[in-house]
Amino acid sequence: MTELSHSTHDAQADDRNDNVLIHVNGQLVPKHEAVVSVFDSGFMLGDGMWEGLRLYDGEWAFFDEHMDRLFNSLKSVSIDIDKGPEDIRKILDDTATANGMTGDAHCRLMITRGRKAKPFQHPGLSRFGPTIVAIIEHSKPADSLQAQGIRLATVPQVRGLPMSQDAKYNSHSKLNCIIGCLQAEQAGADEALMLDPNGFVNTTNACNFFIVRRGEVWTSTGDYCMNGVTRQKVIDLCRATDIPVREKNYSLYEAYGADEAFLTGTFGAQTPVAEIDGKKIGRHEGAGPMTLRLRALYKDLVAQNVADQKVTRG
Repeated sequence: MTELSHSTHDAQADDRNDNVLIHVNGQLVPKHEAVVSVFDSGFMLGDGMWEGLRLYDGEWAFFDEHMDRLFNSLKSVSIDIDKGPEDIRKILDDTATANGMTGDAHCRLMITRGRKAKPFQHPGLSRFGPTIVAIIEHSKPADSLQAQGIRLATVPQVRGLPMSQDAKYNSHSKLNCIIGCLQAEQAGADEALMLDPNGFVNTTNACNFFIVRRGEVWTSTGDYCMNGVTRQKVIDLCRATDIPVREKNYSLYEAYGADEAFLTGTFGAQTPVAEIDGKKIGRHEGAGPMTLRLRALYKDLVAQNVADQKVTRG
């Protein structure tokens, strides 16, 4: 039996998730009954967009930023859901309330072009309105994520050019990332470090990627990766606290020699990287001092955002 790799989305086991209610097109249904049509454009073609959001003390952290990205993406591919951000918030709030969730919960919100009249590609065949699904689970990152870190392998699969499939779309079409992850696992790592079309370090198959060199925080230019909400918050925090931060092209040579490396994402926030291509990163075990500092700053920022939302929403 093949041992499963460590993953940036490893969560602590929680039996409550066996019985969660899931929002499917306006209805809350038990997990085992939550289904969409085999004619759905998301299932058939990966034609849709999604967002991952995290619930803290009854509020969805950085909700406005997530909605900006979602609605920009939907508009870019001409999916009209006839709803606005507050309608989406109500879907998420109602689903969380029905499941008794106020925190330590993660949502995957998925919107597709909807059911098709015939099993073919043309978007005009999606004639029945969009499909909207919200899966919210009790979810805490596994302790091993911080203790062990993630092992990355550089893979031949690259993120797409803007004129092919722009990586800024948080789309259901994730085959290139899945191929990258498979290549990394076959190389004995947990996940993939993907380069951009010019050979510079870009992102992983699941998260944005940062290194720390000589007291500076580096990440890619953002031209070929999904510009994650957590990624941007880390950049903003660096600038606000006088931590030198650079969005730049850099090579594997510079990544191998980093003092620290970490991943950012809504689920895991800041997850340390233990090694790249079998080369240990830094001298520490688990998160390094800069990663720990940024994690603490980010935790405070989330708390402030949640408090601000409570005031705004009364």
